[in-house]
Amino acid sequence: MCADVFREGEKIIVQEDCAEDRLKNGILTLTSQRILFEKTEGKMATFWKEAGDLLLDIDLTKISNVEAHGFLIAKITIGVGEHIYKFGVFNPGKWEKIIRKQIANVKSHTA
Repeated sequence: MCADVFREGEKIIVQEDCAEDRLKNGILTLTSQRILFEKTEGKMATFWKEAGDLLLDIDLTKISNVEAHGFLIAKITIGVGEHIYKFGVFNPGKWEKIIRKQIANVKSHTA
């Protein structure tokens, strides 16, 4: 992810290579201020992977719902307005806790 994407004082909290149901493969990044999803393209045969466009840039204050779902096919769902994004991450329970904590941090600093 390019450094120019980040805001002043913004820090990466957690990042994972995953897939979203509609947006497909990419890198999900939780920062101290936002959720970002950058598309990736790659070839398994050569282990080549390249970052693409930034598909999601969501301020944490815009997130209305965060939930971990599933056991065998585990996903973290993130609700933003009318949209629900479903990311297939390795540990959705961990993601849910960390996202909720960051949302609380952002809200406490803006209150």
